[in-house]
Amino acid sequence: MTVSLDRLAGEIERFAATPQGETIPSEAGAAIEAVLDGLERGELRAAFRGADGSWQAVAWVKRAILLAFRISSVVEMPMSTTFGYTDKEAMPPRRLALDDGVRLVPGGSAVRRGAFLAPGVVCMPPMYVNVGAWVGAGTMIDSHALVGSCAQVGERVHLSAAAQIGGVLEPVNASPVVIEDGAMIGGNCGVYEGTVVRQGAVLGAGVILTRGTPVYDLVNETIHRGSAERPLEIPPNAVVVPGARRVSGGWAADQGLALQTPVIVKYRDARTDIATTLEQWLR
Repeated sequence: MTVSLDRLAGEIERFAATPQGETIPSEAGAAIEAVLDGLERGELRAAFRGADGSWQAVAWVKRAILLAFRISSVVEMPMSTTFGYTDKEAMPPRRLALDDGVRLVPGGSAVRRGAFLAPGVVCMPPMYVNVGAWVGAGTMIDSHALVGSCAQVGERVHLSAAAQIGGVLEPVNASPVVIEDGAMIGGNCGVYEGTVVRQGAVLGAGVILTRGTPVYDLVNETIHRGSAERPLEIPPNAVVVPGARRVSGGWAADQGLALQTPVIVKYRDARTDIATTLEQWLR
């Protein structure tokens, strides 16, 4: 990048501190463009993995994204399709070229400005990748899948049809949603609120994960939970399927009611890997 990261971060923090109602200096636009360009090249990320394996948000990068929305006007953005649309002028869809190495199949998909897609990513229509997201090499984003703002998706991940990877843009210090390398996210799954799905994990179709979701581990006879201080984490190679737990006590018990809850039924082994290699045929 043409400016040092420390200097760029300092500029973003200074511009973002401008009180509401006051004019933001015009040079903020150049700093924001530098951040968005850095995100698209993969030189900047909205989150990083520490030496201890924990994921932390990069607050000043997220402030730059929020600042882009703050200073941008809504403008018409004509497209090469039969319709145009309107959005913040700083956030047009990316124009991918052949040299980017990304296969974006026609049919209503979009990758927003400030998102990074590594070479070898495959995007099946319709899908959407929001600003600040990072998607690693060899990952497939299937039809109707969403990669939310600042979400971090690793290499060789399969996001199946209608999978929703939530975005966490505010507050700026909030933990990102993370899907690590080699994970497989089944159809209609939802991963939200800073949840971390560790390397090689498999989420069966329909699994919903949030910070407040208890996940019952049948193999290790324990319960995985998030808290206000730390995200929910799915262990490496865990195989998670939708389950149910009985509601105890009172009228709910009399009615035989149960609450949906994810359950870890096994950890990946050779046979699980054979089953998941079907995704390779779709790449």
